[in-house]
Amino acid sequence: MGTTRTPRGKWIEEGLRALVAGGPEAVRIEVLAQALGVTKGGFYGHFRNRGALLTEMLDTWEYEVTESLIEQVEDGGGDARTKLARLFDTISTDGGPARGAAADVALRDWARRDPEVAERLRRVDNRHMDYLRSLFSSFCPDEDEVELRCFIAISVRIGNHFNAADHVGRSRAEVMELVRRRLLE
Repeated sequence: MGTTRTPRGKWIEEGLRALVAGGPEAVRIEVLAQALGVTKGGFYGHFRNRGALLTEMLDTWEYEVTESLIEQVEDGGGDARTKLARLFDTISTDGGPARGAAADVALRDWARRDPEVAERLRRVDNRHMDYLRSLFSSFCPDEDEVELRCFIAISVRIGNHFNAADHVGRSRAEVMELVRRRLLE
């Protein structure tokens, strides 16, 4: 009977979990192998080195938060407001190791120290803005209003994870619903 190899995707998922837990320094082959319950030798059947894993982790994250997410929203059909509502619902749930809010925070932190990651983050944020522009512009004729709504939507998505303020008489979910309704007006 042959040896079963740990799938490449499992290494990437575990790498993303490690990144979220401790930053890029925490993405270590030995630690990942231990978390997966395998030897580190299997790692080299999939990746040349740690740098190759980090690149594939970034590729996975970028695809999951852009093209895969957009495909998921578009596949549901509907008009632009329906798609925006679906997008807001989708990003408000934890979408696994690549799509979750914790991954977003970890990648943004990493980008502050790594110019290549910063460039990739800029590409992702620009893709998000372009997609939002395409949706908001279908019912907002004012270009300034479109840009404002796009910027607010992305800023709320990012800033929500850093804001610890209480909302007098309202829950965070209620305030997020108010934001959502305003953006979809």
